[in-house]
Amino acid sequence: MKQFYRKTNIVILALVLMVSTSWAVAADKKVSESKPVAQIALILDTSGSMSGMIDQARNQLWAIINQFVKARQNGVRPQLQVALYRYGSPGLGSDNGFIRQLAPLTGDLDKIAEELFKLTTDGGEEYCGWAIQTAVRELQWSTSNSDYKAIFIAGNEPFAQGSVDFRKSSKEAISKGIVVNTIHCSGGSDQDWKTAAMLADGSFMRIETNQAVVEIETPFDAEIVRLNTALNDTYIGYGVAGVASKQRQTKMDSASRSIGVANMSKRAVAKAGGSYKAASWDLVDAVEDKGMEGIKEEELPKEMLSMSAPERKKYVGKKKEDREKLQKEILELSSKRDAYVRAQRKELAGNEKTLGNQIEQAVIKQSGKKGYTFSQ
Repeated sequence: MKQFYRKTNIVILALVLMVSTSWAVAADKKVSESKPVAQIALILDTSGSMSGMIDQARNQLWAIINQFVKARQNGVRPQLQVALYRYGSPGLGSDNGFIRQLAPLTGDLDKIAEELFKLTTDGGEEYCGWAIQTAVRELQWSTSNSDYKAIFIAGNEPFAQGSVDFRKSSKEAISKGIVVNTIHCSGGSDQDWKTAAMLADGSFMRIETNQAVVEIETPFDAEIVRLNTALNDTYIGYGVAGVASKQRQTKMDSASRSIGVANMSKRAVAKAGGSYKAASWDLVDAVEDKGMEGIKEEELPKEMLSMSAPERKKYVGKKKEDREKLQKEILELSSKRDAYVRAQRKELAGNEKTLGNQIEQAVIKQSGKKGYTFSQ
């Protein structure tokens, strides 16, 4: 009888060890498959004298995003989400503090670009404390302590205006792990702008609002732009948003190209680098996320309706293969482009104090505390 119990206990122990091991393996798999998230909310003053700053934001959006093309946390590229607010214009309404959300935290970077190009300026009251509070409470922030979460608020008026105390807003932000960075765009006292950043572990920055962004064209830009055109052909619009979103993709290419070939190159690099995701309207990204079975028949584009299931799978797979090849080529050229730009910038006198330049530096410094590393 004792021998029977001994054998029984051994079997039970073995089963417990097997179950424990499987749970540990599953947990490790879950951790390894989890992707870090970087969330940035841009809050821009659109009062009358801020057109220069807004131009800088348009010009440098893709350069900011491209920092996350180079970013890794424990060897994994983060998923980037950007939100956009405007504040300080009378048409936005006094009841909500002259603040309006233009885009929630999203990976749809074309939506952010589109809203930036729509921005106009007019005079008004700038309630910074209220704007920060609104972004903290409205947006779907990650609850993970390892994710990078940051607000960048830019403006040119005294920081303490409005009925919401900016000190309380900054403290509320950092209590949720959200860093607040302040960017002062004019003369006058910096003290409250500095205090707001200090209370939320952020950086205070001052920029020259009307300083032109120095765009350095390179020998690699023309080929990057050509590859970008081919890259667009790998996107398959589907569902209600498919056609309009694919058109917006082309429209934002044209908007970037209107700034200059260097800006268009940076946009192409962003589209090739992994931060640019279009699963809400592009079939290739959607199938990667949820499989072909997750797509309804009526959502498919016309050219796929007559295809059999294997033909659809092959069609999407070929687009994915083409996309990955083009993205690889663009990123290889981007490395050469970056080296060329670094060499050229060494010859430029002074430090460029523009919106994008300052945000890039803050992102690298702050996300480094979360274990982020950035390649050249």
